[in-house]
Amino acid sequence: MKNKPIKNQIVVYQAKSGAVELRGDFSKETIWATQAQMATVFGVNPQAITKHLKNIYQEGELNKKSTCSKMEQVQTEGNRVIRRSVDFYNIDAVISVGYRINSATGTKFRQWATKTLRAHIIDGYTINRSRIAKNYETFLKAVAQVKKLLPAGGEVDAKSVLELVNLFADAWFSIDAFDKDELPKNGLTKKQIKITATDLEKALTEFKRELSKKEGAVNFFGVDRQKDSVVGIVGNVFQTFNRKNLYPSVEEKAAHLLYFMVKNHPFVDGNKRVGAFAFVWFLKKTNLLNTARLNSTALTALTLLIAESDPEDKEKMVGLILMLLKK
Repeated sequence: MKNKPIKNQIVVYQAKSGAVELRGDFSKETIWATQAQMATVFGVNPQAITKHLKNIYQEGELNKKSTCSKMEQVQTEGNRVIRRSVDFYNIDAVISVGYRINSATGTKFRQWATKTLRAHIIDGYTINRSRIAKNYETFLKAVAQVKKLLPAGGEVDAKSVLELVNLFADAWFSIDAFDKDELPKNGLTKKQIKITATDLEKALTEFKRELSKKEGAVNFFGVDRQKDSVVGIVGNVFQTFNRKNLYPSVEEKAAHLLYFMVKNHPFVDGNKRVGAFAFVWFLKKTNLLNTARLNSTALTALTLLIAESDPEDKEKMVGLILMLLKK
């Protein structure tokens, strides 16, 4: 692999619990450590690390090309700047060495790793308590930002607020996008789609029929307040100006469909449920539905958030939907 410069030295060490702790600059996907650093972590000499790495690669436990990278290390010795090419190993290699090393710290590492793996298998998740503690203030700020969007006494409960925090944490809160009005304003998928109001009305009729079978719809559910309410909304979503789509991307069309279906109150009853259904139906039709990201709890929370939002926050609500639809 090509040499990569190291701007800041990475430090890897083993905590008293046995956990491998990381300090310094490292990739979001992995970390890199030298043989010397691993030797320090596990309390052995570098020759022992060399031996174990050789066996790990010879036995096919790991692929060297994907776990080892040559990086450029820069050091100042007197008046000279020395550049050396050094082998760095990723976290997979560090863990594999930890399971083979014969030392007191190696034993402690294996005990910690086994305990962590057992907790993950049984509970379905593991918690890094030290990282939570360090990010607790940021987490509270994220919750507060969601709550600011909600009116007092609204329907969105604590669980839904947390779902929204989780939903947008990857980009929204990390850059304070909401406060700084840096939410996305455009989608990425530009393609011709043929969906008519008649298509949606047929789908809504079937949706109401299914809900009626389950006693989930009253007589007024999905009944238009005014004639051609759905036609008007679909027309707004697909409207053009100077022969150009006002909402050029599929994501923008989907976002405005959900917003208009919920906020315009086109039906006597069931606007939120119908709006959520129309949103999912549209995403399926356009191959944009990601059920791993848009689960039922997240969809419910998002729909309630839009329903209770201030009309002045329309662009921000649309921006949140666009962020959710980012792949």
